[in-house]
Amino acid sequence: MTDYTAVAERYIAAWNERDAEARAKAVAELWTEDGGYTDPLAAVTGHDGIAAVIAGAREMFPGFVFTLGGPVDGHHDVARFTWHLGPEGAAEPVVIGFDVVTLAEDGRIRNVYGFLDKVPA
Repeated sequence: MTDYTAVAERYIAAWNERDAEARAKAVAELWTEDGGYTDPLAAVTGHDGIAAVIAGAREMFPGFVFTLGGPVDGHHDVARFTWHLGPEGAAEPVVIGFDVVTLAEDGRIRNVYGFLDKVPA
């Protein structure tokens, strides 16, 4: 049985990783080689593309942190969760998103489908 919360926590940790080398390693450990990431702003496949999307978000929101926005729900090979992005310790997140993650048989992420529920103007 998959621990969906652990996968989501590792996913959030990858987005919070400041060091590019450590982030690339986290992406490689978390996603399958042909894994993908799709949201309204990006559609990429492969570790390099995913790491680049994360790096772009970190550059757009320097010093902000991602956190889980509530419980993680999952069944079979699918999990879903809300996440928040904002300054560390902020009462209100600047960005709120909702991700659906499909998993491979080995527990790594095959694809992420992201939705943006709240974005800055």
